[in-house]
Amino acid sequence: MRTIRRVIFNIPPGEGPLDRLIVFLGLALLLGIANNGWAQGAGEPDPATPDDPVLTMFPHSQTSRWWVSGQANIILQWHPSFDAKYSGPNSFKTHSEQATSNISSLYTGLQLTSTTEIFMHFEMADGGGLSDALGMGGFTDLDVVRNPTLGPTPYISRGMIRQIIPLSDETVEAERGPWYLATKVPVRRIELRFGKLGMNDFFDTNDVGTDSHLQFMNWTVDDNGAYDYAADTRGYTMGLIAEYHDRNWAFRFSEGLMPKVANGIDLQWNLRKAREENYELELHPSIAGKRNTALRLLTFVNHANMGVYRDAVADYLAGKTTRPTITDHPERTTVKYGFDVNVMQQVSKNVRAFSRFGWSEGQHESYAYTEVDQTLQAGGDLAGERWKRKLDKVGAVVVTNAIKKDHQEYLRLGGVGFLLGDGGLNYGRENIFETYYNAHVWRGIYTAFDLQHVNHPGYNRDRGPVLVPSLRFHLDF
Repeated sequence: MRTIRRVIFNIPPGEGPLDRLIVFLGLALLLGIANNGWAQGAGEPDPATPDDPVLTMFPHSQTSRWWVSGQANIILQWHPSFDAKYSGPNSFKTHSEQATSNISSLYTGLQLTSTTEIFMHFEMADGGGLSDALGMGGFTDLDVVRNPTLGPTPYISRGMIRQIIPLSDETVEAERGPWYLATKVPVRRIELRFGKLGMNDFFDTNDVGTDSHLQFMNWTVDDNGAYDYAADTRGYTMGLIAEYHDRNWAFRFSEGLMPKVANGIDLQWNLRKAREENYELELHPSIAGKRNTALRLLTFVNHANMGVYRDAVADYLAGKTTRPTITDHPERTTVKYGFDVNVMQQVSKNVRAFSRFGWSEGQHESYAYTEVDQTLQAGGDLAGERWKRKLDKVGAVVVTNAIKKDHQEYLRLGGVGFLLGDGGLNYGRENIFETYYNAHVWRGIYTAFDLQHVNHPGYNRDRGPVLVPSLRFHLDF
């Protein structure tokens, strides 16, 4: 383990994407040797069959107490120049530019007992996004850390305990991976998690639109843009998640820490000052026979030192500030809330469809995720079995994002949020189309082409549209 950590933590930050690709191929070899070695005492990796191909660089044991895997995800994006009547401090840049992001992860886990598991994940985020990830509510690369000053320093992304409390003797099979180690779980059970985690790993998930490493890339496709989930600027928080699972439904609740300031890296540990509650009901109705149907209904309530758009505008119009400033207020705790409807349907063996609708009250500032008060998306994916590439996927989605009137007025008068601020605003909904083709090359090697078209970036009719093509290289160890 120490050897692996030295390899992943001491990659020189100045190397380019190709150099990093070579380094991570070497890391894949180390991970495979380590994983096979640890598995010797507790069961060999399951052999691949033609119907069950190995989708990682090395197979992972289904019986070992240990779990070790890793990923490297490199996204290269570019956009041509586009027209804009004006620009502000947080505008998406009008001149042609390119950017490369790189997320490297090492996942480790240990199954202490059949019902108790611990996980430790390490991550390094390098590179950046177009325009420093500013100027859009639905930004084009989910892998980008929203604070470019943090740099490529490695960090612990997740460190958590999973406890399963059985409520029935009957069990069902479960898929093993970096977040789940038990291969069989009780049909009725309570699951508890505590530690450092990503709320969006467990809430508002979707088999078609959640994973920026193999699916879509846009922030408001892989996550519901109006879901202002508790997170620091890297996307993680400290929290507790409690889940009840039954045969065709589940309910989960969480309590998480909010950042001290909007998009901040430091969390507020005083729960009287800041916290978030999430409530989600997950249903799997039998409305299409044996085809998978999933419906998730989510609501969230944020408590934090959030500004109020209407108050910031009033202070500006009264001459108290030189421009509307959402952070110019005494420290206090305000409340923001919203909800999300998330649907996924297996249409046929190779076709899946999904949709999300999200809404938040929009009076309080966007605080932890992105500047979206309402969102609607619909899309799907198609497996490539018809052209004898069954592990390839092609996907397409349409998203429309909006902000409420108080938020609009704040930006129109020159206000700046942590992502948006053109110096003015001729409001229009931010409409996004995204499509991708993800190709499976061999084992854990994937490559993809992605194309996004953003109309009214930052909700501004005076700017855009913007076309963003992307290339993605993904390694799964």
